[in-house]
Amino acid sequence: MDLQTARAVRAIAEHGTLTAAAAALGYSQPAISRRLARFEERTGVALVERVGRGIRLTESGRVLVRHAHAVTTALEAAAGELADLRGLRAGRVRLVAFPSASATLVPKLIAGLGRTHPGLEVTYVEAEPPEAVAAVRAHRADLAITFSYPGDRDDPHHASARGLDVRPYGDEPVRVVLPAGHTAAVSQVVALDDLAAEPWIAGCPRCRGHLLELAHGAGFAPRIAFETDNFVAVEGMVAAGLGVALLPALALAASPRHPGVVAMPTAGGDVRSLHLVTARGGARVPAIAAAIATLEALGAPGPLGTIGSDV
Repeated sequence: MDLQTARAVRAIAEHGTLTAAAAALGYSQPAISRRLARFEERTGVALVERVGRGIRLTESGRVLVRHAHAVTTALEAAAGELADLRGLRAGRVRLVAFPSASATLVPKLIAGLGRTHPGLEVTYVEAEPPEAVAAVRAHRADLAITFSYPGDRDDPHHASARGLDVRPYGDEPVRVVLPAGHTAAVSQVVALDDLAAEPWIAGCPRCRGHLLELAHGAGFAPRIAFETDNFVAVEGMVAAGLGVALLPALALAASPRHPGVVAMPTAGGDVRSLHLVTARGGARVPAIAAAIATLEALGAPGPLGTIGSDV
């Protein structure tokens, strides 16, 4: 086994063809083919097989790919630490995060990295937490910003994140969104059972599950009249008197507040937790470490700072 073979097999898995893998690695296609052939001669194990005019990984190749991610990440971390000694002038961060972070945390992160480390290449894809965790595991992303709710039975940071590094990034308050002038808005906090008779507007599947959990704890089953994961639409529906809703602080901060709604703390001080997910040891890669440090600085003095409390 050698590093270049591991990189070649990983590139084939990511790009699908020898030609694309070679281009991604900066090699010629014959060079990749010779390396795979030498590996098979030495070990008697084939990593790829012909299928029509193309190729695909064998079962042995797929086994190697699973280990190649960890091996190459560790070596990239080592190379990155050496590069860090002479200053972070290059590197890449592939970022993935959930929708309300797209309009709040992500622009500030990318702009901050551009100021402090202009040589870094940053790419971004939006995805909900389960897909974001899967992207890190499959080596399609270097850093995921994710969230979870207390008691979430399908929390993607449990079994599906096994073998990855998950670090807490603070708790984000959840607010009750009411039509302006609603009788419950006269208090400083809102008890959910006071809204048991109201129609509710539910958000994304995880947010809907959290609403059901909180309502169950408050002794009622919410009557969900409408469902949308568009948080701007949620505010519009609430303003029109179609129901009440729960929204996390980042969703409320992602766009100007609708003048027809108010956002109130819950009596239980409910929150959702934010996380930063990387491959095991990924935070030792200087480019990823710089992104994490920038995110933590955004939240000074607390993990979310004014971003999370802007409700």
